[in-house]
Amino acid sequence: MANFFPRWTNWLPLKVAICGVIIVCGLTGATWYYVTPKYTRVGYEPIQPVPFPHDIHVSQLGMDCRYCHSFVEVAAHSNLPNTQTCMNCHSQVQKDNPKLEPVRASWKTGTPVEWVQIHRTPDYVFYNHAAHVNRGISCFSCHGPVNHMPEVYHAKPHSMAWCLECHRHPENFLRPEDQIFNLDWKTDDVKPATFVAKYGQPSDATEDLSKKKKLSQTEIGETLKERWNIRPPVNCQGCHR
Repeated sequence: MANFFPRWTNWLPLKVAICGVIIVCGLTGATWYYVTPKYTRVGYEPIQPVPFPHDIHVSQLGMDCRYCHSFVEVAAHSNLPNTQTCMNCHSQVQKDNPKLEPVRASWKTGTPVEWVQIHRTPDYVFYNHAAHVNRGISCFSCHGPVNHMPEVYHAKPHSMAWCLECHRHPENFLRPEDQIFNLDWKTDDVKPATFVAKYGQPSDATEDLSKKKKLSQTEIGETLKERWNIRPPVNCQGCHR
């Protein structure tokens, strides 16, 4: 009996299967890379109704983060400044600047300025700002060098893996509580003798840290971790409640 199909078609199912596997792997890889927070969020810099240069307000004028974000130490959510906060200064400073017209209009009408949200935590994630900043985690760790940003952008991925990196090894990120809002803080700023006198040193330390010339981030972090009994949750219910 004659063959209805040429001989090469015998390999067709295998070729289709191989192509299917390649396509599925390609789509999976592309989704894995392009739909992650690192790709979709990092670098996001929306145009705001009022250009607010953090670098001028913080680095040049010396304003503290808490002047505008006044709830960050006491509430789960960090607030945006209301118009009154802006007008405390701008009723006198650059009061005729056209860029500030939306602020002046908000002041007159009572309608809030419609700021564009940059950092958004999913509804299924519980995050408490106060719990973090009151236990050694700086704004810098999650938001990057905001004090040097002319326009604020999304600097960190805020993915689950990124959060777990800190929860599993908090000693790599902890800093003294009086340096939480100093976004330019470096470990070299710490004087070992003063630090040890205030916080002590880890119980398993093999040397007197107060006599060292400088302390590493790990030494500082391990000390604060033990001093404050920091044990971040690494299970699901810690953040997904």
